Amino acid sequence: MIPLRHLLPCLALPLAIAAQAQYTPWAEEDFPMNLYWGDTHLHSSYSVDANTMGNVGLPPDDAYRFAKGEAVRANTGMVARLNRPLDFLVVSDHAEQLGTMLKLREGDPRIIADPKAHKVYEAMKNSSTGDESAIAVMQNFLAQMAAGQPLLSNADVSSEVWQASIATSDEHNDPGNFTALIGFEWTSMPGSNNLHRVVIYADGADRAGTMQPISSNDGEDPANLWNFMEQYMADTGGRIMAIPHNGNLSNGRMFEVNDYAGKPIDRAYAQRRARLEPIVEVTQIKGDGETHPFLSPDDEFADFETWDAGNFAAMSAVNKTDDMLQHEYARSALKLGLALEQRVGANPYQFGMIGSTDAHTSLATAAEDNFWGKATITEPGMERTVPGGHGLPGDDNPDTQLTKGWTFVASGYTGVWARENTREEIFNALQRREVYATTGSRISLRLFGGYDYGAADLDDPHAVRIGYRKGVPMGGELAAAGDKQVPGFLLMALKDPDGANLDRIQVIKGWVDAAGNVQEKVYTVAVSDNRRIGRNGKVKALSSTVDLETASYSNSVGAVALSAFWEDPDFDPSQRAFYYARAIEIETPRWSAYDAVRLGKPLDAADPKVVQDRAYSSPIWYNPD
Repeated sequence: MIPLRHLLPCLALPLAIAAQAQYTPWAEEDFPMNLYWGDTHLHSSYSVDANTMGNVGLPPDDAYRFAKGEAVRANTGMVARLNRPLDFLVVSDHAEQLGTMLKLREGDPRIIADPKAHKVYEAMKNSSTGDESAIAVMQNFLAQMAAGQPLLSNADVSSEVWQASIATSDEHNDPGNFTALIGFEWTSMPGSNNLHRVVIYADGADRAGTMQPISSNDGEDPANLWNFMEQYMADTGGRIMAIPHNGNLSNGRMFEVNDYAGKPIDRAYAQRRARLEPIVEVTQIKGDGETHPFLSPDDEFADFETWDAGNFAAMSAVNKTDDMLQHEYARSALKLGLALEQRVGANPYQFGMIGSTDAHTSLATAAEDNFWGKATITEPGMERTVPGGHGLPGDDNPDTQLTKGWTFVASGYTGVWARENTREEIFNALQRREVYATTGSRISLRLFGGYDYGAADLDDPHAVRIGYRKGVPMGGELAAAGDKQVPGFLLMALKDPDGANLDRIQVIKGWVDAAGNVQEKVYTVAVSDNRRIGRNGKVKALSSTVDLETASYSNSVGAVALSAFWEDPDFDPSQRAFYYARAIEIETPRWSAYDAVRLGKPLDAADPKVVQDRAYSSPIWYNPD
């Protein structure tokens, strides 16, 4: 029995608790402290092009199982598995002709009732026997498919397949453990110029299923997609966003200063685009889109996995010109956005940055040592170095191709800072741009900006909480704070636990100068191995530890973690600016080097053999207004 004298003080506890300060200093804080990894752009056998290129047996169910860490048998017969599961996935099958190739193979009467489709169906059965006329029909069909012609459109079939796809997403969505976000790809390609967007829902099948995804066959102007999105939100109360990708294949159309019709961008357009497209996919299988050496000649890391041959019509020699490049790459677009904001009062290109795979195999692989390729016909074990943009049959002229197989990039993933692994939290993080891109590794990256930081903050065990308390995270905005107030930035990077050490961290700044011209500069702010950063910002390169004979490397160089407190030495409080972080790993073998060792295939002299994977944070913007 407890003595009464011990119980009496308890009677006064409620009053005492109300009067005293909170003992736990972070009791009221709710910062996004968890890092989640995912792929927001993956195609299954439901996509007409993926199915045409051999992915006939891996529907969304297999894509989700693979992302969760299960072993899946690929269409080639090999078994594939991730060494670490993902935390979230978007299966983003093309809205155009959704599921129709799948149903054509099954001989669905709704498809083959069309005489053209029936001809392809018969040819598909006979082409495997060597029938030359059947092969000719298939090659013509594939060529028209590559040109974006809607040969198999059937509204009933696509509606049925959409409902099946989103039901599968709901089945695999496991709040707290794995997030399956519903999505599709809108595949606009005017004049073979890439204006593609992945569309992601925050909602489940009950809402997403009320409207069939819009197709670019209904109009190739992105405004048509935005109309659909706004209608969806108005009708359902749901949430939705679009994510542009592969501006490098748009021949100057992805980040223009004019709208689709050629009229100068105005304030309303800028606000609408920024609201509906808060992030951009800057790295994936079809090339890295951070920047280009022509645009960033002083950036020694600018020429990374660059695809700049043309657009999707490069097979017919539609070449790219230098003046197009500024409208294709993320860093340049961020600068153009600042200039447009100064002119019209809103920034259409105030976007965060993410990475994705765009794999058409149902297998979300982005690591160099486990890259499954763009399409089933270029999976491991097959010839991956022959000419051919997507490896389509008939692509046999090396002088007129978009790319060779080895130029495909093992990239990328999205890192998300969120409170928990749910649809709502992952979508919220994407929308507020507290996300970043990697080229396949799982580097942990933080960026905070504000006016009250100091170098000592990095030594505090609660440095991340200090980052939130005193400033804004990546994706945020800073207002002016007086003429003498210079913004400071906290940068923190940690190596991939199963990957390579870090070489350096950099800050990339873009701004509008006093004459109204856009500028950029790369600042190296932390390096490994006690190297010295020169006055010109350059750093001596580390010795490579890559052994091409064994496709291996050593973490005997580089750093496990790098951090920095950095203040802008060139800050002008009157100038609009953005800042983002880039963390770069030491050299490792590229996927083509792993292929050479594992498949016993000698590397071609032109094949890239090593790579320095990296992470790009979303920017922080400074606005003097």
